[in-house]
Amino acid sequence: MTAEWIETIIIGGGAAGLSAAQSLGRARRGVLVLDTGTPRNRFADRMHNVLGHDGIDPGDLLEIGRREAAGYGVRIEEVGVRAVREPRTDEASDGAGGPDRPGAGETRLVVELEDGRSIGTRAVILASGVTDVLPEVPGLVEQWGRGVAHCPYCHGWEVRGERIAVLATSPMSLHQVQLLRQWTDELTVFTADIGELSEPVLAELRARSIHLVDSPAAEVVSDEDGVLRSVRTADGQMHLIDALFTFGVVRPNDEPLAGLALDRADAPFGSFLAVNPLGQTSHPRVWAAGNVTNPSGAVPLAVAAGSMAGAGVNLALAEADFARAAETAVLR
Repeated sequence: MTAEWIETIIIGGGAAGLSAAQSLGRARRGVLVLDTGTPRNRFADRMHNVLGHDGIDPGDLLEIGRREAAGYGVRIEEVGVRAVREPRTDEASDGAGGPDRPGAGETRLVVELEDGRSIGTRAVILASGVTDVLPEVPGLVEQWGRGVAHCPYCHGWEVRGERIAVLATSPMSLHQVQLLRQWTDELTVFTADIGELSEPVLAELRARSIHLVDSPAAEVVSDEDGVLRSVRTADGQMHLIDALFTFGVVRPNDEPLAGLALDRADAPFGSFLAVNPLGQTSHPRVWAAGNVTNPSGAVPLAVAAGSMAGAGVNLALAEADFARAAETAVLR
């Protein structure tokens, strides 16, 4: 057996992970949340379009979530995870140790931490989010979460009626353009990175009075106070703007599960873990929730997905508890 044991482990302490933790804590399960303290929205100082929490600092929401989860006995540690794996023979369950431990022959997992520890568990929820790999334009990264954003619903209202631009990076950017036209009459699109547009698309954009720039973006320019002011293109032109929207490459932070060879599904943003409506993966004791499976989901969707994953885990463990009890009764 491993030196440490806890009934359920959640990798990631963002909105999805804490929501799952709360569900499981309320179900009287033993819960450990492992978190690196780097949520996706940490670059923004305000969070919007979240019912009951509009305009709150994203960090404040997580602090509330940690406090609520702790009230149900959830343990939270700031540590990274190297891998989740099947147990070795010398770590096999002996079927002893009470209701929070697995029965003999029950599926279980071992979570290896970056501090060298290994912890045994009955179930894992991955809620580690994604990493946004941004376009390589000087000055853009410094404005991420401030003057540069990706979600119109999260940040559009704050720049309504202002000069908004889209740095298009893929055909998906055209959907961003269509949406943002709702918030402004002054919309500029930098199109160099998506190639030549078809005549029907061009006709639609022009009909909506959208300014198209085909010279590549060379620099995102801010003033001495750090406020976004313009985009300089490769032809030397300066385009005055108040906000810039773009998509980066979205990489799911699912490396800890790589050794389990889980099923994946292709999505518009790339390859992500395949999950059912409760967040269960192709492994019977591994779930995933939040942006790690749905990168376009805002905070409310992450909270909902975490709650469903927590309920899914509890149901699976409850079924195993009943099966073990029946097996034990027969043996007696």
